[in-house]
Amino acid sequence: MDVEQVQTIVNEVGADYFPIKLVEEITEAAIRNNVTDEELKQLVLRVKEAYEREEVEPGESVGTIAAQSVGEPGTQMTMRTFHYAGVVELNVTLGLPRLIEVVDARKKISTPTMDIYFTDEYKDDEEFIRKMGNTIGKITLNDVIKNFNVNYMDNIITAEIDMDILDERRLELSEVTDEIEKTFKQVTINNNLLSFETTFSNDEEKIQQGIRELRLLADKIRDLQISGVKGIGKVVIRHEHNEWVIHTEGSNIGSILKIPGVDIVKTTTNDIFEIEKVLGIEAARNAIIHELYTTMEEQGLSVDIRHIMLVADMMTADGIVKSIGRHGISGEKSSVLARAAFEETGKHLLNASIRGETDQLTGIIENVIVGQPIPHGTGSVGINMKKID
Repeated sequence: MDVEQVQTIVNEVGADYFPIKLVEEITEAAIRNNVTDEELKQLVLRVKEAYEREEVEPGESVGTIAAQSVGEPGTQMTMRTFHYAGVVELNVTLGLPRLIEVVDARKKISTPTMDIYFTDEYKDDEEFIRKMGNTIGKITLNDVIKNFNVNYMDNIITAEIDMDILDERRLELSEVTDEIEKTFKQVTINNNLLSFETTFSNDEEKIQQGIRELRLLADKIRDLQISGVKGIGKVVIRHEHNEWVIHTEGSNIGSILKIPGVDIVKTTTNDIFEIEKVLGIEAARNAIIHELYTTMEEQGLSVDIRHIMLVADMMTADGIVKSIGRHGISGEKSSVLARAAFEETGKHLLNASIRGETDQLTGIIENVIVGQPIPHGTGSVGINMKKID
């Protein structure tokens, strides 16, 4: 039995409204188990029954149920920050703080991280990955120099570039010296020996100023970044699932995706606003779903993904990522009473009075406040009566 035959039978049984993914899974299972036509029909009927049971009833209060389903497990989440994927060097925010970060749509998250994957051509090439790690990760001059000496008598700072560390970091001496010459004007370079000078004066007041300038120069020399992508700090290279992966502290997905050899499909970041900026609102929606679901899962909490999908849809429905709060979705509801019931009651009622707003009482909260049946469940159905003679 081939794919077309299976899909024809699936459609004949009346399940042509199945999602494409479900049809593909039924097809794979049927071919893998070499089922007969009759068995396939029975399978499709069973799946259809299960699928219809899972559908939402008309008039269901999906928003309230989704809020409760995500909010209640949140009370059982821990407040700790865990080590990332067993790597001691990197930390990532998990648990309740991460959940709050996502639903608050915070533009600056506490621990941005990236997982950088590589194409089939390079994923097994350890030398390439290690060189790429040093290209991506932040390396300062302080990481590659030795014998750093500040001479306050002659106002000279001397240092030596450690060639062993350069080789280990897969860096070229010429690249490092070019960066130094570009940043510092009064520098003398002799192979791997560096000498930095400042102006010197015998005036006591100027001497004090010169010492201060020398100290500032020493800090500037040590902090000079000689390699790395903007926004990314430390990197950790690991061998996972038969391929080399780079985990980073910090995030810059726009620059990383431009690097040759990087797998643009698998590479991810936990910064949702960065995803929205680089890949668009649909990608940001998927990122919200992924972050919320995995955060819950890591805590051993099981939440139906459809509740999380509804939250993500609400946060991204207007084409930008909005928070769930008074500065986002809750604060922009059309109902005056719904806004007032959430936060800043007096402000909302006063502003609505000044503007002469009207509340159409179409939601749950406002109808509860005025004591009417809510327009959900049985309350969503209207009955017209006609007298028959």
